[in-house]
Amino acid sequence: MNDLSTPHFCLFGAAPGTNNLGVDALSQGVLGGLVSRSPGATFTVFDYRRGKRAGSFEMAKADGSEQTVSYDLQGANHSKRMWRGDTLKVMQIAGRLGLPNSGVGAMKRASAVLDLSGGDSFTDLYGRHRFETVSLPKRLSLDLGVPLVLLPQTYGPFTDAGMRSEAADLCRGASSAWARDARSFNVLKELLGSSFDPARHRLGVDVAFGMRPRRRSGGISAELDRWIEERDSGSGPPVVGINVSGLVWGSPERAKGYGFILDYRSLVTRLLGWLLSSTDVRVALVPHVIEPEGHYESDPGASKELYETLSDAQKGRVTVLSPPYEPAEIKHEIGRLDWFNGTRMHATIAALSTGVPASAIAYSPKFLGVFEIADQSSGVADPTTLQEDEALDILTKSFENRSAGRAALAAALPGIESTLDAQLHSILEASKARP
Repeated sequence: MNDLSTPHFCLFGAAPGTNNLGVDALSQGVLGGLVSRSPGATFTVFDYRRGKRAGSFEMAKADGSEQTVSYDLQGANHSKRMWRGDTLKVMQIAGRLGLPNSGVGAMKRASAVLDLSGGDSFTDLYGRHRFETVSLPKRLSLDLGVPLVLLPQTYGPFTDAGMRSEAADLCRGASSAWARDARSFNVLKELLGSSFDPARHRLGVDVAFGMRPRRRSGGISAELDRWIEERDSGSGPPVVGINVSGLVWGSPERAKGYGFILDYRSLVTRLLGWLLSSTDVRVALVPHVIEPEGHYESDPGASKELYETLSDAQKGRVTVLSPPYEPAEIKHEIGRLDWFNGTRMHATIAALSTGVPASAIAYSPKFLGVFEIADQSSGVADPTTLQEDEALDILTKSFENRSAGRAALAAALPGIESTLDAQLHSILEASKARP
């Protein structure tokens, strides 16, 4: 019997400490939200490294103070290394036979197992190995009899009949399952069929909406701080942000592989050029996947390349934010802007959740669902269906209509916050149900 005054939670599918701040935002959104509502809660967060370790992050509290949130890190890897205790299939065998295993022990102690599937990986789109990587922890939780909560995520697509059947069985076995947008909620309903239960299967919002912004001591950029101060005093123009994705900036071939029918580099370059020639704004380029320059996914590298295309006069109105920084810290900076455009989804969520009107260059359906919840869908430009001029028109109109966008977003946020609270309440209720 668990001590419900100090619940213990296991978290899969949101490994912290990666260079992708969006994934870190997922884990911090969950852990921070639970600690705020259940201060004695403890956590084991599973990642793809080896063994058991300690982790922590600094969280902004509602009163403006800060709190250190500590947790255990535990490896859980889908590999053929059957001599390692942190291999998922070894963990599965240990669970069935009652053998000692650190990861299984943490799950057995858990009030509930929380699972995010990386936000958008509960699909067979990436092949069987990735599907098994996100499915094995769910199956292990059910085998151990621990309540499984599928946190808000994207479901599907599923084209393979066998993997679709397995996904449906896992969803049926979960104590609750949340979708992070209406489109995925419909997929979840189809998966469940007659097993759909509106009390357990719910439409939610991405947990990163709940991560509180936190200002870094001393700030991230003295130049951005000065721009914001000048804007607020009335002596400076608006300040906007652009997030450039290194993933598709660095390789036209890769962009085509994602279905782009337009030139991403040209679109982003033209958007920045339009802002600098047609408005008086200052622009912050905001990396969100912090791979080193030269890496194929490097947002800092892409941002610097874009910056170097500018004239000296234009450079005086553009700044590139320099990592390292934490997801809550960059969320604070994004939250001070007047408008934002992003290609990384969680960079745009940082804007939406802080009331900043936003647009997106969105090559995945997951963007549109999230933007619909925030009443910002008119700013979503799909590079897989639009020509460059059409996409640019959507983005520039989003900027021009930013006042109306801010008002619409302000009206939507109370509902989002209510849904966030319901999600966290569901997790705590699941933990109480543990025998």
